[in-house]
Amino acid sequence: MVRHGGKILSDQLVKLGVERVFSVPGESFLAALDGLYDSGIPNIVCRQEGGAAMMAEAYGKMTGKPGVCFVTRGPGATNASAGIHIAMQDSTPMVLFVGQIDNRHTDRETFQEVDYRAVFGGLAKWVAQVNDTDRLPEYIGRAFRVAMSGRPGPVVLALPENMLSADADVPDLTMPEVTSTSLSADTAQIILHELAQSQRPLVVVGGPHWSPQAQVDLQAFAENQQVPIAVSFRRQDYIDNHHANYVGDLNVGISPKLAQRVREADTLILLGTRFGDIETQGYTLVDPAAPGKRIVHVHADADELGRVYTPDIAITATAPAVLRALANAEHTGEWASWTAAARADYEQWLQPQESPGALKQEDVIKWLSDHLPDDAILTNGAGNYAAWLHRYFVYKQYGTQLAPTSGSMGYGFPAAISASIAHPDRMVVCLAGDGCFQMTCNEMSTAIQHGAKPIVIVMNNGRYGTIRMHQEKTYPGRVSGTVLTNPDFAALARSYGGHGERVARSKDFPAAFARAQAAGTVAVLECQVDEDALATSLNLSDLKS
Repeated sequence: MVRHGGKILSDQLVKLGVERVFSVPGESFLAALDGLYDSGIPNIVCRQEGGAAMMAEAYGKMTGKPGVCFVTRGPGATNASAGIHIAMQDSTPMVLFVGQIDNRHTDRETFQEVDYRAVFGGLAKWVAQVNDTDRLPEYIGRAFRVAMSGRPGPVVLALPENMLSADADVPDLTMPEVTSTSLSADTAQIILHELAQSQRPLVVVGGPHWSPQAQVDLQAFAENQQVPIAVSFRRQDYIDNHHANYVGDLNVGISPKLAQRVREADTLILLGTRFGDIETQGYTLVDPAAPGKRIVHVHADADELGRVYTPDIAITATAPAVLRALANAEHTGEWASWTAAARADYEQWLQPQESPGALKQEDVIKWLSDHLPDDAILTNGAGNYAAWLHRYFVYKQYGTQLAPTSGSMGYGFPAAISASIAHPDRMVVCLAGDGCFQMTCNEMSTAIQHGAKPIVIVMNNGRYGTIRMHQEKTYPGRVSGTVLTNPDFAALARSYGGHGERVARSKDFPAAFARAQAAGTVAVLECQVDEDALATSLNLSDLKS
């Protein structure tokens, strides 16, 4: 069966069960676009490669399968690198196909030529170039396996245009059934034995491979053992936050009392999380050289065990597999009072601390937490505005949080578009800052074109708030490079054919949200935030006093 490379590629994607791809078209992969034409795979055409890569990454987060993105050579590839970095730091499976120059002209600095191994070598799990058309199935199969194996992550495949347009007679690859390695029979007992020796245990969950069943198993384990459960940065939907054993998230703006509990814990049970920089507040809560506590670390990738903290017990396995074994284990110790105190601290942290201005972010987030459906999907990028979301929103079920652990601005809106396309029957809400939103707001037309209808809440304070906060702390009174001149975000939404309106008071937000929901299209609610509101526990005037 002789086919051109683009057809071989698209047929292989069909064979692999790819449901949709995200792209910005380019002449370097015209044959791939031709192959997609009658493949039955929807091509979500985006406005900039960074947005396309972020949408693909969000798809990978939601499904656990590789998100697929097509971009062109040179600037297309470098634009997409932001999404690759997110996928790597967030352990998200993803495959980026990059149109490449004719490989017969390599090393001539040909128009838009880029050495992809050099550019993406430190950002992706694997980078390769397919030079022979008849090897396309081989490379694609390997790319998908690498993206999914161990600690999931992004793979970059460069596709020279002459290779894609050439013909070959090669069969499609059939992917093998992957059989999970059985856990050792004593895995659960090893963990429970460590737990039994502790006085102040703390379980921290995070990382990839999660599922609704893993959430159920985690909650059963927590109830049986009466241990406190904390989540790593931006993994709050891994457990119902109403659960009596949930004690908070280890984020940038961590609760001081939870931070102290991390210090005081004599045993850390780390399930799936890498337990990195953010969770440890720059490695200050637990010293890598002298942790001062027992550490049990479970991770699917052996290379992550001992990367920073040397565990006393290291188990190479997925966290959900281990939780399946722990879910119904017999009670091994008495930690109810320790857990109850940690939970009380979390509930106290949930109590809103009033911020200045007529529109208070804590009011908006509290209203959303109380009124959105339990399966509503919340997305965000990076910025101090997210601190209000992470502190005050109570996540109820798995699969409702899309947020970059890499701290990438601009992520929330593309992720919300991807989520709305994948789940048209669910409510999708994006929280963004004015600076964050403007990095990818051009994807508004992508949302309109493909029928996505997320509701975007833009917290507008006229500045890059996070940087201004650090600036005032480090160089007080010397404001440089952090002030923004913004458009009328509501009018911008309407110009694309969406719904838009401004909200200036907390009491007006519920009615505005109802109108946005009733619009049945992408909507932007521009919330005017007082410039004095820097963080949930900090005002600009506090730094100036």
